[in-house]
Amino acid sequence: MVKETWHPKAYLSGIKNVQLGLRARTRILNVLETHPVDARTIAGEAEMHYGVVVHHLKLLEAEEIVERKGSRAHAWTLTGVGQKRLLNKP
Repeated sequence: MVKETWHPKAYLSGIKNVQLGLRARTRILNVLETHPVDARTIAGEAEMHYGVVVHHLKLLEAEEIVERKGSRAHAWTLTGVGQKRLLNKP
């Protein structure tokens, strides 16, 4: 059995971290690591329902891991808060 690896920022302190939530937040954070985008674009790129994406973005925003920028059709970006990925560099 292959063990899934979650994005380090997907773990939230204020809620119970179940596998479905960790999987959803990992997919969202992987999209946001490439570029700031709106929730609809995240839903398309992560192949998730829009409502699920908005729910998890609000959870991540409450823990200051992501933030909204702009007015309508907010662009979501990562903040510097949270655990960082460990990269193996030669």
